Amino acid sequence: MTSFFDRPLSRRSALLAAGIGGAALAAAPRAQAQNRVLGTVIDYAAGVPSAQSIKNAGHLGAVRYVSQRRPGTESWMLGKPVTLQETRALETLGLKTASVYQFGKGSTADWRRGAAGAATHAPQAIALHAAAGGPRNRPIYMAIDDNPTRDEYDRLIRPYLQACKLALEAAGYQLGIYGNYFTIDWAIADGLGEFFWQHNWGSQGRIHPRAQLHQIRIDKDRVGGVGVDINNVYAHDWGQWTPSNIVDQVVPAPAPGAAPSLPDVQLPGGSSLSQVADLVNSVAKLSS
Repeated sequence: MTSFFDRPLSRRSALLAAGIGGAALAAAPRAQAQNRVLGTVIDYAAGVPSAQSIKNAGHLGAVRYVSQRRPGTESWMLGKPVTLQETRALETLGLKTASVYQFGKGSTADWRRGAAGAATHAPQAIALHAAAGGPRNRPIYMAIDDNPTRDEYDRLIRPYLQACKLALEAAGYQLGIYGNYFTIDWAIADGLGEFFWQHNWGSQGRIHPRAQLHQIRIDKDRVGGVGVDINNVYAHDWGQWTPSNIVDQVVPAPAPGAAPSLPDVQLPGGSSLSQVADLVNSVAKLSS
């Protein structure tokens, strides 16, 4: 069978696949949010609470980082990245995992390089998701942890998400978006995203009807002695997964001050991370 990477990448096919410079070609997102809260999940970065403590607190599972610790956080951001050992422990107790990627923040936010940034960050997300047992055909939430202006969305965030979508789908995954109400709304209008996790910054008290997850409380709760954020779940499918049957792969943390590099992790189907990065770089150059 011919894989995505066996096909020649023409200017037209690359732009069409990414949805750059034209109407989005993707089908309408399949997952739909529910009107009622079905439960809660937690997210955390400062440490890793035990699976038993998460279950005892009544949560359905956790949204976990498939990203490395950014420079300056190495000593305290001990919950990044998620590991296969952790996801297996959650599965043992009937708990689920979803994946989110965020490396930079503020002035170093991943999206600030536009489509070019996706060539670094999307392959990293894929690698760490796979290393933790994350299966294909599941979303990875790419974080827009900001209250961006419409201009920032148009110039940088939209190209970043378009390129992330291309990379994720090429490797067999789906695009999830973590953002505020307006970022989610703008992305949906552009045909971007199949899963949406909303935060409150800049959302003006509104909850987007398409959000499967809503982050309702930050840095106010502890589970198993670890600070956690609380999220309402509005859909039966919130991007959750349990680890696939893979051989343990150790992904080392980067050296202090270093940008994230591509771990030596084999993807399902034999696709290489360098191929994904090259593909996104090609699209970024064509769209610049």
